Amino acid sequence: QLHIVESGGGLAQAGGSLSLACSATGSISSITSMGWFRQAPGKQRELVATVSSSGTTYADYVRGRFTISADNDKLTVSLQMSGLELEDTDKYYCNSQGLLHRGGTFDAWGPGTPVTISS
Repeated sequence: QLHIVESGGGLAQAGGSLSLACSATGSISSITSMGWFRQAPGKQRELVATVSSSGTTYADYVRGRFTISADNDKLTVSLQMSGLELEDTDKYYCNSQGLLHRGGTFDAWGPGTPVTISS
């Protein structure tokens, strides 16, 4: 079974920093893309940042404040969040896509981790 483990969510002050981490485990041959999305109650899930062999992608509202990086050996991705704003409060979900050892591809989501920013 594939497992997506998220960590780092919690409380932070506006203007402060927070780091999210995500690890993928299972019969994984390689990761092709990995990243973070967010979703508020009653709203659509939306991109925060992703990383792949082709580079990184950021939502406009986080560009310059958040940095995503990947460790291919550990099958992990980190999201360094700085200059946090109240609007960053949301539930963040990790997504991982790649190739299985037996062949075929996978597209898996983590359970979501909440981030709350206070003034």
